[in-house]
Amino acid sequence: MSNRREFIVQLSLGSGVLVSGAAMAAAPMLDEADATAKALGYVTDTAKADAKKYPKHAATQQCGNCTLFQGKAGDATGPCPIFAGKQVAAKGWCSSYVKKA
Repeated sequence: MSNRREFIVQLSLGSGVLVSGAAMAAAPMLDEADATAKALGYVTDTAKADAKKYPKHAATQQCGNCTLFQGKAGDATGPCPIFAGKQVAAKGWCSSYVKKA
């Protein structure tokens, strides 16, 4: 009887570890074809931003130096609250860009 109980306890503890590990996995990358990404002109490379549609865009504007970028300095990708649950490229850009102070 105690072996069965131990097995069930170990099984439930092991499941909890797997679930918490999955939750800590990195969010998927934002796809430029995503509806919100398209609406905001998101590109993974700031050099590819549509200059005609976004005339105020500058080559120095990148997600990595935007106030909204939540990655650490030097990270290649990071989360952005505009695109919840997705990672954006640090060298990317969208029309919601706000220069970090």
